[in-house]
Amino acid sequence: MAADKDMNGTNGTNGTNGINGINGTNGTTKKAVPESLIPSPPGRSVLRSTDPEELHDLICIGFGPASLAIATALHDSIISKTSGADGSPHEKTPRVAFLERQPQFAWHAGMLLPGAKMQISFLKDMATFRDPRSEFTFLNYLHRRKRLVPFVNLSTFLPLRAEYDDYLRWCAGWFDDVVSYGQEVVDIVPEKLNGEQEKINGFTVRSRNVKTGEITTRKARHVVIAVGGKPKIPQPLPSNNPHVIHSSRYSMAIPALLKDKSKNYRVAVVGAGQSAAEIFNDLHSRYPNSNTSLIIRGSALRPSDDSPFVNEIFDPDRVDDYYHQPQDIRTEAIALDRSTNYGVVRIELLEHIYTDMYMQRLREPDEEAWQHRILNHRSINSVEDVSASGAHPLRLRVQNSTGVFKKNGVMREEILDVDAVVVATGYVRDAHEQMLRHADHMKPGGSKADKKWAVSRDYRVRFEQGAVADDAGVWLQGCNEQTHGLSDTLLSILAVRGAEIVESIFG
Repeated sequence: MAADKDMNGTNGTNGTNGINGINGTNGTTKKAVPESLIPSPPGRSVLRSTDPEELHDLICIGFGPASLAIATALHDSIISKTSGADGSPHEKTPRVAFLERQPQFAWHAGMLLPGAKMQISFLKDMATFRDPRSEFTFLNYLHRRKRLVPFVNLSTFLPLRAEYDDYLRWCAGWFDDVVSYGQEVVDIVPEKLNGEQEKINGFTVRSRNVKTGEITTRKARHVVIAVGGKPKIPQPLPSNNPHVIHSSRYSMAIPALLKDKSKNYRVAVVGAGQSAAEIFNDLHSRYPNSNTSLIIRGSALRPSDDSPFVNEIFDPDRVDDYYHQPQDIRTEAIALDRSTNYGVVRIELLEHIYTDMYMQRLREPDEEAWQHRILNHRSINSVEDVSASGAHPLRLRVQNSTGVFKKNGVMREEILDVDAVVVATGYVRDAHEQMLRHADHMKPGGSKADKKWAVSRDYRVRFEQGAVADDAGVWLQGCNEQTHGLSDTLLSILAVRGAEIVESIFG
């Protein structure tokens, strides 16, 4: 599912929140801007900012789509409980804060490629599956942006990824009062807030200003960790070489690294999924004179399956079925269904790339002379920095196993000298382990180096029985695939899951 899958914040980059100068005029002519050309600004949530020194009801770490779904669900829940002509809530508005490492809301900024489309229906937005009447549906966004009718004329369920990014930023703009951007969370420490409790009834969250280094401390009864995945760069590729770029930074990093669009660069892309295929395809037009190689372990790029029965795997109600199975059944189910989400490419893109390969074959029968190649049955043995002596800064030694599948049965090593390697090999989703290190002793059965945090069906962390009060806790988002199924890292279930989290915390 590529860029549609990762839905957490980064707290650990593109775009801005809010619209300025909507009612004003520019320049000296004071000519009014036609109303039809003015995008509607986001509204303002009922949630209000809380002083860092106050006790928070909830702190969400990361403000990507997962936390945004919680924010929208909480807003709608409060609105549904309003009374009186002034719309004042029945109860006091919760004291909530969202901490995000990025300087502004951003979703897969590195993969907002020209023409790239979503891989899921726009109805799987922040609200529709939870409440189609919500302000935060994609259709309401289109209405507010004055694009509903033109979008309908497209006759598609799959909007451009750039438009969906704008939709998410529009939703995020509602919550500017309660989001602190540029804050990287350092740790989460369990606390007995009044000093007399037998049980932990709160948590101290320390965050660092990414610009100044200043540490801010906040306390909360409930904490949600939704920080997304860390880019995965497999060995032997170096993680600190500027010529090795993860797909999450592609659209920002590649123009800065390879500045001359007319130059004959050599670029290798590693991976066999949607992101790798999109990048391989994008390089052809971005650098028309360059040579590109797509390195894959398997025999071929494979299509994703988004047929109706397969799509039911990602239905929100499937989470219950999956969670309540024994772990061995869960593991088997993930293995069986893995090809719906990992290492697969949408058929339209596959056909486009194959056409490009065919046109090269038409002009040049010798595949080794092609400008763009898919190198199957390949794996990288080593990477050498040869920038001091070579025309291209990196030398890849690639094991070619193609012969094993042919008559000669011989493997051989190839050398690729390249200007850049783009790695599209996914993410590691374990950032919560480090954040919760001060609570390791509260794991059921005690602290063990190989013991991971487990969660209940409502995503609440399982601490040692009796260690944490019922009205306090920690919830994990986007790192529970092994217990909650393949949809855990996807956008598909966010609307429903956001409501489940709100219900679990606030009742």
